[in-house]
Amino acid sequence: MNKTNELADALGQLGIEKQHMGTSTGLKWWEYDNGKPISSYSPVNGEAIANVSTTPIEGYEHVVAKAHEGFKEWRQIPAPHRGEIIRQIGNQLRAHKRQLGILVSYEMGKVLEEGLGEVQEMIDICDFATGLSRQLYGLTMTSERANHRMMEQWHPLGPVAVITAFNFPVAVYAWNAFVAAVCGNSVVWKPSEKTPLCAVAVQRIMAPVLQANQVPEGVFGLINGGSQLGSWMAEDRRFPLVSATGSVRMGRSVGSAVAARLGRSLLELGGNNALIITPQADLDLALRAVVFGAVGTAGQRCTTTRRVIVHDSLFDSFKKKLLGIYAQLTVGNPLKGHLVGPLIDKSAVEHFTKAIERAKSEGGVLLCGGKALEGPGFEGGCYVVPAIVEAKTHMPILREETFAPLLYLIRYQHGIEEAIALQNDVPQGLSSAIFSNHVREVEHFLSVQGSDCGIANVNIGTSGAEIGGAFGGEKDTGGGRESGSDSWKAYMRRQTNTVNYGQTLPLAQGIRFDF
Repeated sequence: MNKTNELADALGQLGIEKQHMGTSTGLKWWEYDNGKPISSYSPVNGEAIANVSTTPIEGYEHVVAKAHEGFKEWRQIPAPHRGEIIRQIGNQLRAHKRQLGILVSYEMGKVLEEGLGEVQEMIDICDFATGLSRQLYGLTMTSERANHRMMEQWHPLGPVAVITAFNFPVAVYAWNAFVAAVCGNSVVWKPSEKTPLCAVAVQRIMAPVLQANQVPEGVFGLINGGSQLGSWMAEDRRFPLVSATGSVRMGRSVGSAVAARLGRSLLELGGNNALIITPQADLDLALRAVVFGAVGTAGQRCTTTRRVIVHDSLFDSFKKKLLGIYAQLTVGNPLKGHLVGPLIDKSAVEHFTKAIERAKSEGGVLLCGGKALEGPGFEGGCYVVPAIVEAKTHMPILREETFAPLLYLIRYQHGIEEAIALQNDVPQGLSSAIFSNHVREVEHFLSVQGSDCGIANVNIGTSGAEIGGAFGGEKDTGGGRESGSDSWKAYMRRQTNTVNYGQTLPLAQGIRFDF
C-alpha cells in the first residue's frame, strides 16, 4: 500500500485542501476579511498541510449568539432523540475512521494505530452518550411533611465552551461535546491552534447528520485561533461552563477568569504520573506497561508514565531489561510503522533536551536516549530518542512535568508506604499505577492512605483509560471529570422540587407561622 497516496486520499475525502474557513456554526461556515491565516505544519515532515483562517471578534460573537439561539431549540428536543442524532454521528465517524485517524496522525504526529484509536474513542463516546440519553436520572426523596413529594431533576446549562489541546485533537472534544449535547447543551469548540485541521474535519464529518436531522444552527460551533479566544470564552458570562484541557498554567488562567464571574470550569491539566513496581510484581507485565506508558504518543499524553518507582531488590534487573527494550524502539514517520513519532514542534524538542540537562545537573544519570534527530528520515526537526534518567528522590525536576518521552527511574528500599509517599510527593494528581500480586499492597494503594490521584490502576499502566470511567485528576490536575460514570452531571444544573398535593401548608422543621 502506498502510504503517500493513502494520505492524499484521506485528506481529499475529508475535504482538507490548502485553505479553509475556521469558523462554523455547525451547518454553515463563515469567513471574515480580518481573520488572519494560521498554517498547520505536520511534525512528521515539517511540511505545511493547509491554512485555516482565524476567528476575529465579530466571528466569535456570531458563533456564541448562534449557540444561544440553538440551545433554546435543542434543549426542547427529547433527550432520546438527541441521543439518536449522536448515534448517527458515531456512524459517520465509523465510515471515516481511517481517514480521520490518518489526519490525526499526520497533523499531531502520533503513530497511526494511536490515531485510529483516538477516532475509535470518539465512536465509543457516541455509543455511551446514546445510551446515556435514556438515563439522565434524578432522585425522589421522602418529605417530612404530609402530602408532599420531593424530587430532583437535571436541566441543561446552556452553551458550553470546550477548549482542547493538541495531543488528543479529536477525542477530548468528543468526551465533552457529545455528552454535553445529549444533556441538551450547545457546544462551542476552540481546538489547539497546532491541530486546527482535525477540528475542521470533524465538523465536516458531522455536517450531513446535522442537516438531515435539522439540528438547530449553532448547536455545534467551531472557532479557531490562539489563546485570545480562550480568554474571551473564560470571561464570557454566556458560557455557564468552560471545559479546558491543557497545561497547569493555562488552567490557572482559565479557572481564575471563570471563577471571577462565578461560572463553572471543568479542568483537565497536567499529569506527573508514577508507576510503582513492588517485589511481588509480574516484571514482564510491568515492563510492557512502562514502555507503552512512557513512549506512547512520544510522551505527549497527560497520562504518560513519567516516573517508575522500583523496589531496590528488582531495580537493577528491571533497569537492564528496560534498557534492552528501549534499544529496539524505532523512531520516525508514524505513518510508516515506527513505534515513536515526532514531538509536536521544535519548541517541544528544546524543552525535552533542556529537561535532560537539568536532570543531569541535579544528580540524575542519563541511561539512554536524549538526542534530537535530524537529517534524512527526520525532516521537520521534531524527532527525539526517548530517554531514561536514573533519578535521586531529592531532585526538584521530579516534581515537574516534561511533555516528552523522558522517564525517571527511582529506587525505593522499604515498604509500600515509602513508594506511595514518593508517588504522591508531586503537585499533580492525575494517574497512577501499581504492579503487585500482593493483596495487602494493592488494597493499601487503593485505600484512603494510598494514591492521591484521580486514576489508580492495578497491574495496568498509567495511560489508556477506558471511556466508561470518569477521567480526571486532583491537585494541580484541576479536579475535573469527563467521559464516563456520572460525569454528565457536570454539564447540567440540579433542581430540587417539592410538590404539595394536600390542602394545608405545613412548614419544614415543624415551624408554626399562624396569622
